[in-house]
Amino acid sequence: MDEMVKIVGWDYLMMMREKQIMDDDEVVLVIREYDVERDKLRVQEMERRCEVGPTPAEGQMSLFTDDLGDPICRIRHSPAFLMLVAEMEIGAEKEIVGLIRGCIKTVTCGKKLSRNGKIGNRNDTYINKFVPVYTKLAYILGLRVSSSHRRMGIGLKLVTRMEYWFRENGAEYSYMATEKDNEASVKLFTERCGYSKFRTPSILVQPVFAHRVRIPKRVKIFKLSTSDAEKLYYRRFSTTEFFPRDINSILNNRLNLGTFVAVPSGTYFTGSWPGSDQFLANPPESWTILSVWNTKEVFMLEVRGASRTRRALAKTTRLMDRAFPWLGIPSVPEVFRPFGSHFLYGLGGEGPESVKLMKALCGFAHNLAKECGCGVVATEVSGCEPLRLGIPHWKRLSCAEDLWCIKRLGEDYDGSVGDWTRSPPGTSIFVDPREV
Repeated sequence: MDEMVKIVGWDYLMMMREKQIMDDDEVVLVIREYDVERDKLRVQEMERRCEVGPTPAEGQMSLFTDDLGDPICRIRHSPAFLMLVAEMEIGAEKEIVGLIRGCIKTVTCGKKLSRNGKIGNRNDTYINKFVPVYTKLAYILGLRVSSSHRRMGIGLKLVTRMEYWFRENGAEYSYMATEKDNEASVKLFTERCGYSKFRTPSILVQPVFAHRVRIPKRVKIFKLSTSDAEKLYYRRFSTTEFFPRDINSILNNRLNLGTFVAVPSGTYFTGSWPGSDQFLANPPESWTILSVWNTKEVFMLEVRGASRTRRALAKTTRLMDRAFPWLGIPSVPEVFRPFGSHFLYGLGGEGPESVKLMKALCGFAHNLAKECGCGVVATEVSGCEPLRLGIPHWKRLSCAEDLWCIKRLGEDYDGSVGDWTRSPPGTSIFVDPREV
């Protein structure tokens, strides 16, 4: 047997090797960076064996994801990202048996009071306001281990090596998201990797019908310029938990389809958006905002395992909806073949009519998704988000409680708001569309 070579630093992360003897063959496990030229096809094959949900059977539906030939599509648009693969070598044979993706960004983890801005001409008079406290946050997603190689500690090794990269790049916290019923994933992260349960947001999914949703005449919807959207988000939402400091990068991304604001009709008598400066100086009593991200260009989804009866009923609703669109029949889109989706993010607003305005904005987003040929519109919000009541969704397609787990990477780091992992949840969170 060859001697093991000790490699330190980044090289150690990229080429972590473990050896053992199995049936007289040398078995080597290598954790290294994903190489698109030699790994792409093998990674896609492994992921097909690890699709979301159980193996579909007649009447048992499962959700499958097509990354459109780009295994790093879900992290590609983040400021810093990495994908690692676990490759097992048995003699001359090599097989990819696991993978993990991770990214790093700067987000809001709290807020503090700051005296900023003068009133009148007196230098000693200031306005007290809250300002965001930022931290460098890492995110783990897409952890996969081949079913034939589970219970061998491969998942733990992938997480450990990814966290090494996080620390080397200055990340102060790491978090991951999973279904609360995914016992294997929850157990791995909370019992073996030192993560704690942190937030339980809701994933809300609305099918795109064959008919357009009617927007009430009492609601006026404006599309904001990128600069106006950036200014409004920074001024009104930068203290929201998980708000990305590089919101401008998101808004300028080609996948961003626009930011939209809803106000009561007649709020602006000129009939045009007054600009963020004027809006912020004198906002209407009620208003809402959201942005739309085109996930259809990133991945496609497909529901498999539906019974013939379910397929027939879904088709019937579509036929009825197309034949009588004025009835507004809630039809089931063609989700039994690959379909695209739009993701709504940056949802917010205030005022006594904000829930109704948010419902109108979501209807506008539905119609945009219909024009783009999408099958569903989805969003993710805090479980106690007040505007949640205005977000249309189907309970069967949605997840009432997703689970986010978090870990403090720097033991000596205490930040400006203390240990973020112990902070109570706020009423809202900002979900980054680049990590959907």
